[in-house]
Amino acid sequence: VQLQASGGGLVQAGESLRLSCAASGSFFSIEHMGWYRQAPGKQREFAASIGRNGDLDYAPSVKARFTLSKDNTKNTLYLQMNSLRPEDTAVYYCYANARTTASGRVQVYWGQGTLVTVSS
Repeated sequence: VQLQASGGGLVQAGESLRLSCAASGSFFSIEHMGWYRQAPGKQREFAASIGRNGDLDYAPSVKARFTLSKDNTKNTLYLQMNSLRPEDTAVYYCYANARTTASGRVQVYWGQGTLVTVSS
């Protein structure tokens, strides 16, 4: 499973960005998909996720500002980020918990990360 993340960039506080994460390769199913982020000098932290049945979960720091959606026909995940703040500055990594076969175990796959920089 390959994950290609895109959409990062430099914006001013209050502006918006949309990140995309496209899954490709051979897999049977994606059980769970989402985003983590890692700010400079800090540990990677959870941002948002969506389960196979559409259940959404957000970190408190992004809830009400970020919206996660998934296009199952394209196997692509989107993170709409509104009202961005300087503290949202981080490398954003998408991940997918996927099975490569019907009977295979779920494994975690990571994208390469996309940098979001929010200036004040």
